[in-house]
Amino acid sequence: MTARTSAMEFDGHSLLYRRKSVRHYRPEAPTVEALERILTSAALAPSAHNRQPWRFLVVADHNLKVRLARGMGARLATDRLRDGDSDAAIANDVDRSFRRITSAPVVILVALTLVDMDSYPDEARAHAEWLMAVQSTAMAGQNLLLAAEAEGLGTCWMCAPLFCEADVKRVLTVPDDWQVQGLITLGAPARAGSPKVRKPLRDYVAFAKPDHQ
Repeated sequence: MTARTSAMEFDGHSLLYRRKSVRHYRPEAPTVEALERILTSAALAPSAHNRQPWRFLVVADHNLKVRLARGMGARLATDRLRDGDSDAAIANDVDRSFRRITSAPVVILVALTLVDMDSYPDEARAHAEWLMAVQSTAMAGQNLLLAAEAEGLGTCWMCAPLFCEADVKRVLTVPDDWQVQGLITLGAPARAGSPKVRKPLRDYVAFAKPDHQ
């Protein structure tokens, strides 16, 4: 079977239905070859002006993951204390986050950069340009999740770095222009992800009525 025939017969809908958020992993690390295939497929995502503003940092070192988890956990605890939450609830939340990050064989920092995006003197267009970079990076992130599923690997997107960007960048050495968007845990699943519960189509889709003017 040729690669072209295989691609034509590939059922993308099945891949979408199979992908679930995985939070428990086996200890073995993905191969470098698998990671390269995943990241190459991630970069096939569409992007505004084709500027490809996404950036990924692959973290496999356990000590670095521990430092990252502790830095993020400290910020989480500080914020939750300010909110008036109980010590027990905060400790449970911090511990859960720590285990999710450190137990994954690989975590991938997702970021964007505006270095190749257009610049504007007014706030409205500058914000729109930034938002296009966010959308482009999110699409590349989704490609990454699906590519990992195609490799038989599990993933989970964590939004927590949005709340502690400075803490993340203190631990991970990344360029100043990188804007942190999320963290993806990745590895061979130790447990299946939870079944997806989705709203019915009528709750999130509307069809425009014909314009008879």
